[in-house]
Amino acid sequence: MSTFDNREQAFEAKFAHDAEMQFKAEARRNRLLGLWAADLMGKTGDEAAAYAVEVVKSDFEEAGDEDVYRKVSGDLGGRADEATIRAKMVALMVEAKAQLMTEL
Repeated sequence: MSTFDNREQAFEAKFAHDAEMQFKAEARRNRLLGLWAADLMGKTGDEAAAYAVEVVKSDFEEAGDEDVYRKVSGDLGGRADEATIRAKMVALMVEAKAQLMTEL
């Protein structure tokens, strides 16, 4: 195998790893967001955990974060405005990535 082939395989492996890590980070962020929203709605324990799973599943409706935002926003009603929810999504993505990095 040539050096070019080795480099190509390395780039493909890195791309696959990066895509997997991004998927895991988004799922973790969505779970954390679900727990945060559940707390705002007064849900605790198993009920909060079940809601967090619903939020994670909502991300499979379409590409991007809008499906997750719509789910949480609709469920929260007036408990949090758009800016608050979106800021929380950004902050929790940072937290999710940090959590994943400590698990490696």
